[in-house]
Amino acid sequence: MHIRPFQLPDQAAVIALWTTCGLVRPWNDPVKDIARKLTVQAELFLVGELDNQIIAAGMFGFDGTRGWVHYLAVAPSHQGESLGRALMVEGERLLEQLGCPKVNLQVRSGNEHVIGFYESLGYVSDGTVTLGKRIIPDS
Repeated sequence: MHIRPFQLPDQAAVIALWTTCGLVRPWNDPVKDIARKLTVQAELFLVGELDNQIIAAGMFGFDGTRGWVHYLAVAPSHQGESLGRALMVEGERLLEQLGCPKVNLQVRSGNEHVIGFYESLGYVSDGTVTLGKRIIPDS
């Protein structure tokens, strides 16, 4: 798999991947999320390509205090091949270059089966509760 920054022509394939992996929600328009990401640290929006097909993607970001991972996905037909691990390693490398001391991520309820994957990469529960408030509706 070749990892590279997202390019606009990748959009349909990335959204299809996220949809297949169950990451898209009605209240988060993926087209708008992509447009927002491209305005801030676009170089941290990564895709994984194999045979000219997008098979992995993830958004990384650094807010000056913590790094974040969003929308990490690997095509179901390629899960278990360490491609998610490779994407995370590259994202973490880029965050570290920016001086990021710690990376956070959130796992949605119903997607708990990925917790073991993140634990295998050294992530642990911080014992926190995430609260959110939408201030710009996507719909």
